[in-house]
Amino acid sequence: MAVAANKRSVMTLFSGPTDIFSHQVRIVLAEKGVTVDIVHVDPLEEDNLPQELIDFSPYKSVPTLIDRDLTLYDSRAIMEYLDERFPHPPLMPVYPVLRGTCRMAMYRIEKDWYSLMYKIQEGNAQEANAARKQLAEKLLSKDSISLFSPFFAHEEFSLVDCYLAPLLWRLPALGVELSGPGTKELQIYMQRVFERDAFLASLTEAEREMRLQSRS
Repeated sequence: MAVAANKRSVMTLFSGPTDIFSHQVRIVLAEKGVTVDIVHVDPLEEDNLPQELIDFSPYKSVPTLIDRDLTLYDSRAIMEYLDERFPHPPLMPVYPVLRGTCRMAMYRIEKDWYSLMYKIQEGNAQEANAARKQLAEKLLSKDSISLFSPFFAHEEFSLVDCYLAPLLWRLPALGVELSGPGTKELQIYMQRVFERDAFLASLTEAEREMRLQSRS
């Protein structure tokens, strides 16, 4: 977290057009109907980064949110901040035990499923293929499928779904094929989330093309 030297009149999100963590935050912003200036940047192009991102994010990373005198640069911190700053509609349960359950669900998604995405993206061909198979198996396991109705580990749409949906959207682009027991249940969940107005509004053109290209 950082304290910005200048106060902005409009909340600003520095976002990567295909960055999965930026996508998480964009879903939350769309669900809340927040007026926000979204600045799309490629953090790998260090020579073209906006000066504000350089000044206020020590890691020069996306997503970075600037809201008046506050700067946040971790997706989960940003998502929880937005849920507290704009309480309607709520995306976390009221009761501490259920909130804790949601936080642990996001942790498990990161540790068990996102970690395999990294192996697909960064590993050699053998490692990537093994990770694709593992990710499909984990998503379709009985323990996982039991959590997909109606939303993930919760009766209402929550931050957990905002955290998971960008990964599911990218499965075809990652080369992950779903088949066998549990596929129908997972696809029903995915359709339920992907058809939400906020999810559709959260997509960048590059993310829409990502899904279309995988179908061609």
